[in-house]
Amino acid sequence: MDRLLNVMTAFSVLLIASVLSSVRRAHIRVEYSVSWLIAGLVMLILSRWMAALDWVADLVGISQTGPAAAPLVLLMVTGTLFMIVLYRISLRISSLKDSNIALAQRLAILEFHLGSLNEKAKAPATD
Repeated sequence: MDRLLNVMTAFSVLLIASVLSSVRRAHIRVEYSVSWLIAGLVMLILSRWMAALDWVADLVGISQTGPAAAPLVLLMVTGTLFMIVLYRISLRISSLKDSNIALAQRLAILEFHLGSLNEKAKAPATD
């Protein structure tokens, strides 16, 4: 159990460090990094604070499974956090795709109008 908790601690520290590095280098926007930072902090806290991990195990009702409850709860919480973060990203990607389609349609309309204005401008010059 201690080995899994140590691995989760290392993973959460690595996640937090990589997110902060990405924010610093402007590879990820701050508003998107917040959810990743929260997920990393929750993982770090739960992997180091056994009382909190036992409390979460009691809260979800799997504390009766013995000493394997703590790693199971930690993996469950971690998986849930990542599912929430990925869901938020999916919502944002869907919104951006819809905006991109609308923008492409508006650009096509503007190009059509610009082409028709160019044709009107050329028509009197040839007469």
